[in-house]
Amino acid sequence: QVQLVESGGGSVQAGGSLKLSCTASGYTSSLYAMGWFRQAPGEEREGVAATYTGGSTTYYADSVKGRFTIDHDNAKNTVYLQMNSLKPEDTAMYYCAATSRTTWKWDVLREDHYNYWGLGAQVTVSS
Repeated sequence: QVQLVESGGGSVQAGGSLKLSCTASGYTSSLYAMGWFRQAPGEEREGVAATYTGGSTTYYADSVKGRFTIDHDNAKNTVYLQMNSLKPEDTAMYYCAATSRTTWKWDVLREDHYNYWGLGAQVTVSS
């Protein structure tokens, strides 16, 4: 089993920045990929960014490309999401996710490929 704990959410004005962190504990050596998802009120959860634990390739939703950066520190079992140039439409609950399943790059932003989830961190961007 793997446990994920997010931190770093909060409120910021449009154009500002926030950094989310997610620390994994438990059977972390089993993890294949980690990612960030978000869900706004009344909306479906969507994949935002993801990366493989064994490499440096990153994947982003079109809506955040050029503004968000995902990074991971395997020594600390932590994945980060740096969010810059935030917009009101980025307001959502952000969830850290991890998977121990082999996941192809075209599926890495699909939530049904992830089997571990954090409780979420709220990000609110005001105009």
